[in-house]
Amino acid sequence: MYLPPHFEGDRAQAADLMRQPPFANFFSVDASGLPFTTHLPLPLEKTDDLPGLKIFTLLGNFAGGNSHCRYFRDRLQAVVNFLGPHAYLSPTVYPDLACVPTWNYVAVHCTVQATQMDDAAAKNSFLKKLIDDHEPTYDKQWQGIENAYSQKMLTVILGFELQVLDLQFKLKLNQHRPEASLAMQAIYENGKDCDQYLGRWMKRIAK
Repeated sequence: MYLPPHFEGDRAQAADLMRQPPFANFFSVDASGLPFTTHLPLPLEKTDDLPGLKIFTLLGNFAGGNSHCRYFRDRLQAVVNFLGPHAYLSPTVYPDLACVPTWNYVAVHCTVQATQMDDAAAKNSFLKKLIDDHEPTYDKQWQGIENAYSQKMLTVILGFELQVLDLQFKLKLNQHRPEASLAMQAIYENGKDCDQYLGRWMKRIAK
């Protein structure tokens, strides 16, 4: 993506965005050469620290009837995108008049290498992670479902693990115009939920 240096965030900040919430767009190339997109949760499973590098691994699954399964198997490299809070930026916050409206946002783009999960136990572990992260009280019900039914459900989904090969994190939060940042932050803090979330990111990077 277009990423001027003054809008580039670090990997620790990116991990925070990817977890809150872990919902992404998964892009593969279809048979006609166009992007095919599935919207799905991709929990950040681990961040293994190596010298000079932090390895990100994501987990996910497609419904068996989703044609994305076919494009996924054909091309195991793909792109996933996490879009964080975003909001309109008014040009009235600038002291000079020669300005135009724009949009502030926070986003992560990842180039990934996929490995398919064929083992039912691995797919069940992924589903359990989703449950534990978002509705732990449901776990007892899931574990109590008749084994034949749960195994059938696990058979018809395509599970996968994604190793992040490259990551870009864009914080477009007006930080290159500090004379207007405080005014815009105040507007966001008094706005809707998404605006307030964006305002918290502005406050975070200003520290």
